[in-house]
Amino acid sequence: MTGTNTHSDVWIRQYRPAHPTAPQLICLPHAGGSATFYHPVAAALAPRCDVLAVQYPGRQDRRAEKPLEDIDELANQLFPVLRARVHQPVALFGHSMGATLAFELARRFESAGISLEALLVSARPAPSRQRTGGTVHLLSDEELVAELRTLDGTAEQVFHDEELVRMALPAIRGDYRAAETYRYRPGPKLRCPIHALTGDDDPMVTPVEARAWSEHTDGPFTLDTFAGGHFYLLEHRDAILGIIAEHLRTCSRAPGDRSGLTRE
Repeated sequence: MTGTNTHSDVWIRQYRPAHPTAPQLICLPHAGGSATFYHPVAAALAPRCDVLAVQYPGRQDRRAEKPLEDIDELANQLFPVLRARVHQPVALFGHSMGATLAFELARRFESAGISLEALLVSARPAPSRQRTGGTVHLLSDEELVAELRTLDGTAEQVFHDEELVRMALPAIRGDYRAAETYRYRPGPKLRCPIHALTGDDDPMVTPVEARAWSEHTDGPFTLDTFAGGHFYLLEHRDAILGIIAEHLRTCSRAPGDRSGLTRE
């Protein structure tokens, strides 16, 4: 294990205040992503939902730290931080690599006797359908940048800032290594509901791979498919926020709020 900082203020970003009894939503970024990706989620759902966005080491204000290149190590370091920070009810949301990490965190939460309201997973094959042999993390810097451009998740002008790209590449490469070397270990099914979301033109997950998330829970399962590629959620932000709000609606505990979270 590395000497990565485990203080909660380093790992967690809370962009908007929330009611003390509001349900919590832990958001896990994609490979190369940062906590700021979820700033719009916090802005839209607070104060009725306490959005906690995770900041991985190796990027932005954590740039001086070595990126973690293993999903299990990342989950092992992050879980005690989250366990000390969260209160029930709590749900997890992860996009792409973040979905795999969210799954591993969900396993740790339930193993510790902490119930989850929901696991929401986006743009990622089910763990049991994880693709093997990925080599993106082995590409040259130029090839890695070209790969990122195909996913349409980064504003084009960012790629014109060579210094910014150079600073970001170590974290991006480390994240891809973590995602591509992850190997699912069979174990007990989750008890919480799993809600999968995917784009119908995403090259990184097929409909069959997305629906296979149903095999990982004894609870309810839903699958929502949107038009678009790997970052379909940027085009359908309002609809996805509505889905998240709906799945959290029944666990709202704010005094005087009989309807809980509602779709805007």
